[in-house]
Amino acid sequence: MKKLYPALLAALLAAPLHAADEFTVHGSGAAQSPEKLTAEVQVLNFWATWCKPCRKEMPQMSKWYRAQRAQKASVAMVGIAVDSADNVAAFLKTMPVSYPVWIYNGNNSRAMMKVYGNQVGGLPYTVVRMPKCGQQQALLGEVNGAKLDQAVAELRGRCSKK
Repeated sequence: MKKLYPALLAALLAAPLHAADEFTVHGSGAAQSPEKLTAEVQVLNFWATWCKPCRKEMPQMSKWYRAQRAQKASVAMVGIAVDSADNVAAFLKTMPVSYPVWIYNGNNSRAMMKVYGNQVGGLPYTVVRMPKCGQQQALLGEVNGAKLDQAVAELRGRCSKK
């Protein structure tokens, strides 16, 4: 039994945090998961179409992401909509973004966001993470390029000390 316990624990820790269909790619409906992201820096932005600060930050986040891609930085950014697919589709026709958008399809968005550190359930909520060194920083409320740059710099600093 003692030999089985470490293997079981390792399997549980390696399991995805969510069901395979809990996140889908806007437009294609393909299942997706933050655990599949491979970039050094990963930005997960939780938002909804009815959230005014979410809508306000999106052009700035899109501009920041385009700049990261132009610099060939190892950065992945995903907007995770806590909203219906129909609302997201209609909204993105008027507010296109340069980063991928996923839709949360589960039935408990508060519990899902708690997994990513959002204890209050507020939106917008952004997690900047560097999984390879086990670091992340949460940003509750509206963000802009300067805040994202600061979070990335702080994480890189923490990772270089490891």
